[in-house]
Amino acid sequence: MTSPLGRCLALVALLTLAGCAGRDFTRATPDSLVLGKTTYAEIVATFGTPYREGTMLKNDQMVKHISYAYAVAGGTPLHDGVTPARAQAFYFADLVLVGHDFSSSFRDDHTDFPEAKVTEIRRGETKEAAVVELLGPPGGLYVFPLVGRDDRGLVYTYSQTRVEPIPFASKVKHYQKEVVVSVGADGTVTNVQFNASGEK
Repeated sequence: MTSPLGRCLALVALLTLAGCAGRDFTRATPDSLVLGKTTYAEIVATFGTPYREGTMLKNDQMVKHISYAYAVAGGTPLHDGVTPARAQAFYFADLVLVGHDFSSSFRDDHTDFPEAKVTEIRRGETKEAAVVELLGPPGGLYVFPLVGRDDRGLVYTYSQTRVEPIPFASKVKHYQKEVVVSVGADGTVTNVQFNASGEK
């Protein structure tokens, strides 16, 4: 299933066929986002009007999500042939922040991660520090209701779109991968969810 962030990135990357799409933004710093405290109004005051908005049901609670995205033809992507794009998503329960994630295919701030190493993460065994050693620093964090009530979710997401010209048309390839590693209060992994879709 494609995440709200992935859908937003796919749309904004396609719109760059006209040159650029969205409005450039600076990635939120982790210390500026306090889960369970930062409000929807504070995020909008900082980032402006969202590129996209929506709602979803998680653990019997309605969660509002907003996304900011930017892509530009001619930018410098991590992988050749990819339209460079970045997106930041925020998730709210009762208009209070319960999660955020960031994805980028720009070379300078890319969020690509080695998905082959996800299988090395073991529930009930692997510690948070080992997850970071395997996958790098997470691009986002989740708390309940996005993950279990007593867990924190370490979020890794990457999305890319490439347009391949072929006679009389263009072929669009979109690929997205995401892993959410839930960690309990003692720092031990309690759950691992990995999804990938599309073609590179």
